[in-house]
Amino acid sequence: MTGSKTLAAVSWQPLASCARRGLLALAVLASTGLAHAQTTDAPLRLIVPFTPGTGIDLIARTIGPRLSERLKRPVVVDNRAGASGNIGTEAVVRAAPDGNTLLVSVNTLVMNRSLYPAAPFDPLRDLTPVSLTSWGQLMLVTHPKTGFKTASDLVEAARRAPGKLNYASPGVGTPHHLSMELFKNTSKSFITHIPYRGTGPALTDLLGGQVDAMFLPIHVALPQIRSGRLVALAIGSDKRHALLPDVPTLTESRTADVNVDMWYGVFAPKGMAPAMVATLNREINGILASEEVKKAFSSQGMDPSTSTPEAFGELVQKDAERWAALIKAQNIKAE
Repeated sequence: MTGSKTLAAVSWQPLASCARRGLLALAVLASTGLAHAQTTDAPLRLIVPFTPGTGIDLIARTIGPRLSERLKRPVVVDNRAGASGNIGTEAVVRAAPDGNTLLVSVNTLVMNRSLYPAAPFDPLRDLTPVSLTSWGQLMLVTHPKTGFKTASDLVEAARRAPGKLNYASPGVGTPHHLSMELFKNTSKSFITHIPYRGTGPALTDLLGGQVDAMFLPIHVALPQIRSGRLVALAIGSDKRHALLPDVPTLTESRTADVNVDMWYGVFAPKGMAPAMVATLNREINGILASEEVKKAFSSQGMDPSTSTPEAFGELVQKDAERWAALIKAQNIKAE
């Protein structure tokens, strides 16, 4: 019996030694990842797949300097616009998961997944969700010449004369376009789509009365509403907005029980170490808790919001499924 115990003890010693070495190695790897995320001199690039001045660009430029302070390393915003955001997204997909490159994006990311099925990447498969940053609301607006005061007025007119009314969007597959298609589909009304190349020209023609309606981000629509050049019909959210408390939601208007809020968030290349993801998530959430940042976001009609990487990933997955169903049902094709 004694010999048996001695043999067991001798056999266990090398196994225990191996286990300790394995745990030590894991600890070293984790600490190395954290140290790289926090103290390296290499600049961290926040890639924005759209032009400067857009909502997503504002988010990146608000977070960037504060993230630099927290991580003790340079952070630069890198605008890589083109192909509806696919160029910037692909740059991050192809980057090493070393903490030097992050994507700051919007729900266009998952819309593109169905609009561009031949793209050389899949955002659900090839990106790592890091953190939700905020929500942005879209508003249904019209030109005063239409005489519409509510979303119900628009729907009733569209039903009486299908195709006579039209609406603008910054382009096929944009949140503005797909939100109106979801609204049309749910309210059983037909309004002709007129796509433009960007929000600027679409808004110009809406203000000139060449088109009848449009979904616009609140920060874009608000000055025009206050000046009387546009009329607010409804908020495309499940709650009213503090900047326009008298404007009802689409659900309240009894035209379409839909929520077309846009989420914004941060992603990393696939394969980033979980410890590094956790560090970035913690620091970004800390930035979003700042009153200064909350005010900056709110002034642009965006609501700061935090999440775990896992919860953000679930949100992205569900949103991808929702827009994929609409794109297929409406047979929407990218230009």
